[in-house]
Amino acid sequence: MEQDSAVSWNFRGSEKVKESCTHSISRLVVEVMKNVIARDKIIHLGIGDPSSVPCFRTAFAAEDAIISALRSATFNGSSPTSGLPQARSSIAEYLSQDLPDKLSADDIYVTVGARQAIEVVLTVLARPGANILLPRPWYPLYEAFVAFTGLEARHFDLLPENGWQVDLDAVKNIADDNTVAMVIINPGNPCGNVFTHEHLKNIAETAEKLGILVMADESYGHLAYGSTPFTPMGVFGSVVPVITVGSLSKRWFVPGWRLGWIAISDPTSILQGSKIVESIKGNIAICSDPTTFTQGAVPQILENTAGEFYSKTASILREDAEICYDLIKQIPCIACPHKPDGSMFVMVKLHISQLENIKDDMEFCTMLAKEESVIVLPGFILGLKNWLRITYAQEPSTLKDGLGRMKAFCLRHARKMQG
Repeated sequence: MEQDSAVSWNFRGSEKVKESCTHSISRLVVEVMKNVIARDKIIHLGIGDPSSVPCFRTAFAAEDAIISALRSATFNGSSPTSGLPQARSSIAEYLSQDLPDKLSADDIYVTVGARQAIEVVLTVLARPGANILLPRPWYPLYEAFVAFTGLEARHFDLLPENGWQVDLDAVKNIADDNTVAMVIINPGNPCGNVFTHEHLKNIAETAEKLGILVMADESYGHLAYGSTPFTPMGVFGSVVPVITVGSLSKRWFVPGWRLGWIAISDPTSILQGSKIVESIKGNIAICSDPTTFTQGAVPQILENTAGEFYSKTASILREDAEICYDLIKQIPCIACPHKPDGSMFVMVKLHISQLENIKDDMEFCTMLAKEESVIVLPGFILGLKNWLRITYAQEPSTLKDGLGRMKAFCLRHARKMQG
């Protein structure tokens, strides 16, 4: 049957979704990987998911907790929209270990990973005309959700020469009466930095003066292994309201378990009159819930994971960071302004003028994938053109191999000196 050519169809794809998709790391890595020829020797230094790397297998206590929860037949039904009470209570207790003002179960909302937690908070903040302050370099998921919700993004720089600290003068200059919040990521993705207690205090005091809340992404919380210990932003909840997002994904190396949370640190009840908390509850109520058996396992995971597991993984990441920093210094055309001491990433500057026939960071990454089967992330997707993000959470021997191939690539493409 022929269709009537005069029919006018009243549907089309969302432009907001289309714009949001341009910020996807996964899509970009797929594009880079299309150039790989020798697929039997790929070294992945592009995505922060080391769950398949043998030395980063999750804790046995975490696996046992999942098995026990599943076999109990107690967690086969739906959970309350805010999460199982026992999961919320155990997360509150876990986070409160590092806070002066203790959290209760009512301060916690369980989500489908930190990704959904970020989406919920940004959606709640997105009133008409509002803007939000985001770091540059950024984690692209924030750019995607901001584009989708209609918030205006305003960017402050992280300063490589100061250990990727926040440029607080820039924060003051770009904020106005429509600014609702600033976002910090600590430990840092993509920079591998860890903010000091003093710097976090300065951030809190700046936000207080501006009358905005702080959204703290602590997905890599406690993955700090340098000279600066991890301090949660919630420590300063009595100075400024703090909404923290986190998850099991990174510290336990289980991103596929999709268990995250939103935590409200507001001991002086500043948020009560803003309807922020009520809006979070309402948004959570219409979202998908994390699997109930994973929620049921949370108390055992948090209580029974041995300190040895944490110290072992931190030791491996510390070794990887040292290897990465030391070997990058030997690679021509690449400079590392700050040794990473947290998360699993480092940002490095690409001196593109020192290379022949490579015009930018994307071309560098596609040619590196084709010639050496090494995958790294071009910095433009993170807001810094002609930089690279390297994920070093690998077996140390594999990391050395990958960086050795990168060095060979750079030597091969180095611009010849004019004699």
